[in-house]
Amino acid sequence: MNQWIDACSIDDLQANSGVCALVENQQVAIFYMPDDNAVYAINNYDPFSHINALSRGLIGDIKGEPMVASPIYKQHFSLKTGRCLEDENIRVETYAIRINNARVEINTNITIEEAA
Repeated sequence: MNQWIDACSIDDLQANSGVCALVENQQVAIFYMPDDNAVYAINNYDPFSHINALSRGLIGDIKGEPMVASPIYKQHFSLKTGRCLEDENIRVETYAIRINNARVEINTNITIEEAA
């Protein structure tokens, strides 16, 4: 099903930081990087610590790849692909995200790679 779901207002986003939204009973970590004019959405579940905490991680980039560092064990996850940069066998789900009329919309049925 190709359905965009209203997650929050653009005003709820924190610049250069993450917030968590409940979308279709899933915790989704939303990251807003205004300097890059980018917004990303990944699953909030950290596969290493087994808790929902990725939205609290530090964001930045490694060699140009936008990423979030887990606040627990510090693994780095690509915000574009969800791939763990330390262990290519581990990844978190990424979701299509867009801004529409000052609202943040997420589609959990489309990965970021399918939306491109």
